[in-house]
Amino acid sequence: MSVQPRDDAEKAGKRLHDQHKTPKSDIEISQAAQMRPIVEVAKDKLGIDAEDLIPYGHYKAKVSLNYIASLAGRPDGKLILVTAITPTPAGEGKTTTTVGLGDALNAIGKKAMVCIREPSLGPCFGVKGGAAGGGYAQVVPMEDINLHFTGDFHAIGAANNLLAAMIDNHVYWGNKLDIDTRRITWRRAVDMNDRALRSIVTSLGGAANGYPREAGFDITVASEVMAIFCLASDLADLQRRLGQIQIGQTRDRKAVTAKDLSAAGSMAALLKDALAPNLVQTLENNPAFIHGGPFANIAHGCNSVIATKAALKLADYVVTEAGFGADLGAEKFFDIKCRKAGLKPSCAVIVATIRALKMHGGVAKDDLKKENLQALEKGFANLQRHIENLQKYGVPVVVSVNRFSSDTEAEMALLRRLCAPLGVECVPADHWAQGGAGAVDLAKIVVKTIETKASDFDFLYPDTMPLWEKTRTIAREIYGAEDITAEKSVRDRFAELEKEGFGKFPICVAKTQYSFTTNPDAKGVPLGHTIPIREVRLSAGAEFVVVICGDIMTMPGLPKVPAANAIQLGPDGRIAGLF
Repeated sequence: MSVQPRDDAEKAGKRLHDQHKTPKSDIEISQAAQMRPIVEVAKDKLGIDAEDLIPYGHYKAKVSLNYIASLAGRPDGKLILVTAITPTPAGEGKTTTTVGLGDALNAIGKKAMVCIREPSLGPCFGVKGGAAGGGYAQVVPMEDINLHFTGDFHAIGAANNLLAAMIDNHVYWGNKLDIDTRRITWRRAVDMNDRALRSIVTSLGGAANGYPREAGFDITVASEVMAIFCLASDLADLQRRLGQIQIGQTRDRKAVTAKDLSAAGSMAALLKDALAPNLVQTLENNPAFIHGGPFANIAHGCNSVIATKAALKLADYVVTEAGFGADLGAEKFFDIKCRKAGLKPSCAVIVATIRALKMHGGVAKDDLKKENLQALEKGFANLQRHIENLQKYGVPVVVSVNRFSSDTEAEMALLRRLCAPLGVECVPADHWAQGGAGAVDLAKIVVKTIETKASDFDFLYPDTMPLWEKTRTIAREIYGAEDITAEKSVRDRFAELEKEGFGKFPICVAKTQYSFTTNPDAKGVPLGHTIPIREVRLSAGAEFVVVICGDIMTMPGLPKVPAANAIQLGPDGRIAGLF
């Protein structure tokens, strides 16, 4: 594919810096961005005509599904996955690196685009903040992306809750399907961290309000509808998958589906417009798809298949990300998304910071600015485990070190020496401060790696392996556990799923993102642990099995001091405090 005429990304980065002589917050940088009309970005960078867009204002648009279907005969570009070490409070910057690498690839003359997830309101108002990148490596308009955007999450929540309403309505009007209200497993959803809704009782207030029963809410990003939305290949596949959702059982223990309730069609209708991927731009006016957003700790953590596959038809290089560390995010990207969508990644980039590695080596957060080679070498074990895990998939790996001003030359030299025996290049990048220009070296190494090291991608386990053994394989190979454990009722559920014909489904592990174990405080590379399985949930529409480990919640709570406390709306209508 030829590169479309464009401003050089380094000049664009310099232009941004000329506007901001002093350091600014992420939101101030985004608010000062010189965005181009999205119809111009679509036409100049991707060759998409205005009639193939569904505009949402001047700077965001959906690309029509009809246009995406017309791309089928084009060859695919190269797929680059950006993942990370185990997250720490020191920060890693995975989305920032994804955006910076996309801009840098364009800066060196490659036709590239970014493909990432939509942020959830839960972390935006909770502790994590938004997910539009940071510094001078952001996607814009940042406020729109981090808040309501194009309404996709609202549509997903509405479809989820329509099914919940239809379940209770069916029971109220005579329960022809003989649904056992004690065994209804479908939960309602809201895109907010709200611990008070984890376990509730519905239909109180008398006979006119239905039959009281225990129920609960999940955060929208944990809904099976979100997973289906992100894995569906088109509208027909979306409706088919929605119909397969199992909402509970009859009194004689037979599964009841959304199709049985005649709910799939109306749910799909709510999602019809949302299924078209959202096109926005980076600060350097390069194209980005932002579409779908399941969490990686409680779901499969990848943007939509439709957006990724469309991007591969539109660009020579597509930079995408998977949530949290490589153990949660990359494993699911490979074993679920790539398996279901037929994707073959060409390269994986692991994002690390010297600060975070020192924290894995035992250094307190307040002491991370001090040079500490001993702690860095000890903490490198976490990065090494992630590198070795990714290499099990046959994908070439590059390490990107997100640079901080406190990093020393001695620390960077040590990190390079430690990576060398693993056959992995380690590249510092400064895209947060410099935009695409700060990641040019990384872009060149990624391109060289793709051109010189062929991907021999394969999955961690075959479809035919039993579900229990798939889970054990992930625990041992990815988390370094000795084994998995579960109560008899959980093991019996594994056996039931095998008997019911779901044994070929992949596994989606739900656990804490902060450790290879189920203890979030266990940093580095713990050894000798077991992974306790608390619950197993079938996602028949998404076509995977969710294995809930430890104390992970599918409805998070807000922290003691939520990020929402700092967000303000000024008299000019500008938002402050969003990050």
